[in-house]
Amino acid sequence: MNVFLAKGLIIKIVVITVFYFLDVAMSSSESSSMHHELRSDLIRPVAEGLNNELSDIEDFEELESRISRLMRRYDIKGASVAVAKNGRLVFAKGFGYADTETGQPVEPGHMFRIASVSKLVTAVAIMKMQEQGLLDLDDKVFGPDAILNDEPYLDYVDRRAEDITVRHLLIHSAGWNRRFGDHMFMPHLVARDLDIELPVHTPDIIRFALRRRLHFSPGTGTSYSNLGYAILGEIIEKISGRRYEQYVQQSILYPLDILDMRIGRNLENERFEREVKYYGTPNAPVAPSIYDAGTMVSRHYGGNDIETLGAAGGWIASPAELLKLVAAIDNESGMPTILSDHSISSMINRSSRGRLIGWTGNDSRGNLWRTGSFAGTTSVVTINGNGLSWAVIFNSSTYRGSSLSREINGQMHTALNNIENWPDHDLFYLSAEIPELTEYRR
Repeated sequence: MNVFLAKGLIIKIVVITVFYFLDVAMSSSESSSMHHELRSDLIRPVAEGLNNELSDIEDFEELESRISRLMRRYDIKGASVAVAKNGRLVFAKGFGYADTETGQPVEPGHMFRIASVSKLVTAVAIMKMQEQGLLDLDDKVFGPDAILNDEPYLDYVDRRAEDITVRHLLIHSAGWNRRFGDHMFMPHLVARDLDIELPVHTPDIIRFALRRRLHFSPGTGTSYSNLGYAILGEIIEKISGRRYEQYVQQSILYPLDILDMRIGRNLENERFEREVKYYGTPNAPVAPSIYDAGTMVSRHYGGNDIETLGAAGGWIASPAELLKLVAAIDNESGMPTILSDHSISSMINRSSRGRLIGWTGNDSRGNLWRTGSFAGTTSVVTINGNGLSWAVIFNSSTYRGSSLSREINGQMHTALNNIENWPDHDLFYLSAEIPELTEYRR
């Protein structure tokens, strides 16, 4: 490593450290958006230094061809793909359009809604809290002596709610199912039941759920629950004394130099800088607005409440920065991890009911994956048993819904297994601050 590069690294590390602790010190009086502005003046997000040309590599032509075919088959407007090998980011490239109306192409720095991949982010935060001694996974959630013992949460009709633990929420075993719909996607019913104005918020939805009997006793079954992960977000806020987003950024993301991940917003005109535009399926039915039941809108802009989904499905990210988080919870990546070996292992050991913590699934070959899907978005992040990991995100809905993630993973497996010569570079450490440097490895 030359002297100039070494000096750049030292400066970067010092600035990251100083501003991380500045963020923490200011957390009680400043918003996380202001923190991001302070940081981004000095340190740019990893994805901001990337461009498509850096991944024009002959060995990845089959991968590009397969992604392009998928996009044509399902009328996907834009996509972004990142691939890491043994902890090194070796490929990061955009496909199609971030905005079809303006013709803006997707670059690897564009951010996408990642839907339920957000649950992996929340699970990491909860495991970190356990390591910090702030909670235990077997702590009770509801009741006078539990974590959420504030007045709004004490009006429950089913005493079994007092048996719900943090672990039950993590593994979708808290007692709720979706027999009568998903709590997080029925704001108008919640508003009518509680006699409150739209839009509703997470505490309102929790109150609504607690006013009804559980569908099964906690720990005796499993049913996928967005509500459970939304409650985990409230737990993080209660214990940390910070907003959920703020705690995750300061305790998980910023220490990893992941500076651009954040909770998304609901409307098209609220998109963040470098966030893509989202597209529904052709002729998709409209839905009542989360702000006004009398107004019909597209589900991907105002029909679903991304901000309230938050801990269950509200994050936006570039695939490159998402892979950096994944590398930090993968003992085989060769990268420093954000969690202990015990916590990482706990997340991938199946519970008695067969659920992982944060992840969607794993198999005997060492593959581990997390998927997400709702109107305007399909996302998948995967750790492969041979040292590979990848993230793929689309900005368009398809009729395949969540099942599209299996097809994406199949295409990625096939394309990457045929690569014999892997690049030596590491795009995770592309320097955005020092234009003279192109790429370097830690």
